[in-house]
Amino acid sequence: NGLYVLRRAKPFYTRSHVEWYVTLTSCNKKKLHKLLKRCMKRSCGRKKNTLQIESFKDLPLSMEVQKSIEELGFKTIFPIQAQAIMPLLEGKDVIGQAQTGTGKTAAFGVPMVERLDAQIRKVQGLILCPTRELAMQVAHHLGQFAKYAKLKVLAVYGGTSIERQIRELHNGAQIVVGTPGRLIDLMERRALNLASVKVVVLDEADRMLDMGFVEDIEYILGQVPKERQTSLFSATIDRTVMS
Repeated sequence: NGLYVLRRAKPFYTRSHVEWYVTLTSCNKKKLHKLLKRCMKRSCGRKKNTLQIESFKDLPLSMEVQKSIEELGFKTIFPIQAQAIMPLLEGKDVIGQAQTGTGKTAAFGVPMVERLDAQIRKVQGLILCPTRELAMQVAHHLGQFAKYAKLKVLAVYGGTSIERQIRELHNGAQIVVGTPGRLIDLMERRALNLASVKVVVLDEADRMLDMGFVEDIEYILGQVPKERQTSLFSATIDRTVMS
């Protein structure tokens, strides 16, 4: 697999606090922390051309997704979005890093919405988050991106009625955003079937590792098809996580 790394790309972007890596690799054969360690080692000294994408209009998005973006008032595109969306649209695996507030949810959410089929009433997109608060936030944003694409987004997490979430799943949802524990609970109750998932995103991946979710993540990934797109996004992926 190919690999390219972008680090504070210039002259097109000047936000000095933004640093990210975009890596094309296989995410489904090794433990998550080993993957991150390998990608960090391979990234040293590699350079690739940056993509001169200055707005969402420069991206090959459908009219429905473009309409949602315009309605949200997105005037400019953040670096992580400009660099990650195209590889994701092409079905490649990505590891992306950017500080909170630089648009990483749209970086993985927009291409996920673009790639899924609203006519199929099965779970096709899966996003794992470390906390219920983040799951709710991500689901809200995905719902905005999917408004005109007619995709249903469902957030599942602990601390609230699992029966209601089961009913929502039975009614059909193309994208599920959830915490590892509640996802496994729903799977064990046979309420959540991941056999049709083709896009998986791990949001705040380093936090999930720190919170001890490695085994839960491996179990969940073991229930989705091997032929899938797997991406990791986080505000902080540092060397302490790689060790």
